[in-house]
Amino acid sequence: MNDWDDLRFFLAVAREGSISAAAALLGVNHSTVSRRINGYEKKHGVRLFERLHSGYAMTQAAENIYQHALHIEQHTQSVERDLFGVDNRLQGKLCITAYHSTAKHFLLPYLPEFNRRYPDIDVELFITTAVRDLAAREADIAIRGTLKPPDYLVGKKVAEFQHGLYTSRAYQQRELTRHDVVLWRDDPSLPEWVSTHCPDARVALRVDDVATMIGAVQQGIGMARLPCWLADLQPEVLRLTVDVEQSGWGLWVLIHADLRSTARVRVCRDFLIDLLEDHKDLFEGRQSRYL
Repeated sequence: MNDWDDLRFFLAVAREGSISAAAALLGVNHSTVSRRINGYEKKHGVRLFERLHSGYAMTQAAENIYQHALHIEQHTQSVERDLFGVDNRLQGKLCITAYHSTAKHFLLPYLPEFNRRYPDIDVELFITTAVRDLAAREADIAIRGTLKPPDYLVGKKVAEFQHGLYTSRAYQQRELTRHDVVLWRDDPSLPEWVSTHCPDARVALRVDDVATMIGAVQQGIGMARLPCWLADLQPEVLRLTVDVEQSGWGLWVLIHADLRSTARVRVCRDFLIDLLEDHKDLFEGRQSRYL
């Protein structure tokens, strides 16, 4: 086994359990992954995966090499980070991963200024709710909400996330005798804020997306517990003067420890920290409009 590129395809299928999921992870098409796996098996005269209706399952041969492949991956990533970490050029590709709402409201309006300052840095945005693997260089900088970042990442917490209980004029005009609430789809039971502030409430809607939850509040469907930094950007949404349980999460700008000396990572990190700290009052709920 001397071809790291083949091992990348092997590890992707082993982790994801299907060709299509591995293709999405690697950013290639389905047929490419299938061709590479088939070619690798033929090259070494082994069968690495059982093709089942439920997905791809590793054979004993695959189990035997899996840990070795992981070690090779880790060493390869370490070499790449070491080389990237001493790059003193203010030019080249730089990937930032962030939530859609963070990118929309806080990155896109200010990226023209960053581009003006550093015209030779080629910025990419990786918009996802999933945490990208900075160790694998899936991204160089992450803007993420978290309780505590992993030990291998370094960065700065720029704000504490504040949550509030929100309603709207449209909801208030309904003059209900009992409250309607909007909850997360995976809430197993009524959350603490409902039992404390409106114990007789009816669940009007369950959602799995914060933008949809805000939209439901705007339309008067019900009240909801929302992050202040998103709710307070909407003029139709108003905060109630009640205390609700806080998540304890903070907003962080994070990089891998090995990239602290990379020039373009450093200047972008500092730019993002300054930018987000300018909006600290919004993240921490000090710009709310109350009912």
